[in-house]
Amino acid sequence: MKCAFIFPGQGSQAIGMGKDFFDHFSLAKELFEQASDILKIDFKKLLFQEDDRLNQTQYTQPAIFLISHIAHSIFQNERLLLPTLALGHSLGEISAVSISHSLNFANAIRLTHLRGKMMAQACEGKDAGMMVVVGLQDMILEEYCQNQHSLGKEIWCANYNGDGQIVLAGKKADLNEVEIKSLGAKRAMLLPMSVASHCPLLQEMCDAFSQLLDELLVDDFSTPIISNATLQSYSTKNQAKELLVKQLTMPVLYKQSIQAIDNEVDCFIEFGNGAILKGLNKRITSKPTLNISDIATLKETISFLEGEEK
Repeated sequence: MKCAFIFPGQGSQAIGMGKDFFDHFSLAKELFEQASDILKIDFKKLLFQEDDRLNQTQYTQPAIFLISHIAHSIFQNERLLLPTLALGHSLGEISAVSISHSLNFANAIRLTHLRGKMMAQACEGKDAGMMVVVGLQDMILEEYCQNQHSLGKEIWCANYNGDGQIVLAGKKADLNEVEIKSLGAKRAMLLPMSVASHCPLLQEMCDAFSQLLDELLVDDFSTPIISNATLQSYSTKNQAKELLVKQLTMPVLYKQSIQAIDNEVDCFIEFGNGAILKGLNKRITSKPTLNISDIATLKETISFLEGEEK
């Protein structure tokens, strides 16, 4: 069975994520300890107690990566399965690169933490934010953003999550002026974020991030990765470095990515907290999407795969 492995990004975090795995698998405990030692962050405290830092991007990103990595590692121990290809949503693309063996766990946890810090620094003092808009065609929002640019506003289409769901990025003052009713949207909501991802507000961090990728990546891809930014399939260090930098300032083409590979796979498996990408995929593809976020979903996914093989 041909499967695509998919990995969520920011917005999937929640207090308590990973607890089921932590309580029942020594591997999960070991990875929590390794991550805590590497970053000098107590991930048990961060994830298993109320902690405001979980929504601060320099903590959010390594936490999400950690749980995705644990889910994938436990799954591979329980039932070895090599994907046909892999992709992620925003931050999740780094998780995808990591499971392809071109970025080891220690380097990936460092990269996600530093990526978050760089993003926070790039947006500092810019009143940056993001807003989800539901119920509009892509073209309407794209034309609206272009018109706003001509008026000096800083607002961009940042995430194409599915038909009728786009996330905008930019300055909160400009986002708050989006004319939802006149555009015909069903609803719009500012997200609890202090950064504006996948737009030109992150341009100043690109050179430093490129250097960081050059230091941490290795040229050892076992699985092709689909780029959020270009839909290009890549499997070399140089391509990864170029496309992961482009991803910072270009929109996440998640909907388009799933559509582009739909005929190449039989199913999708999401690794990480919740089932956000599984929910998005219901609007994009008729192929099954499974998710692994705890022991129950791990068993369900393994059972499904074994059933398909009979």
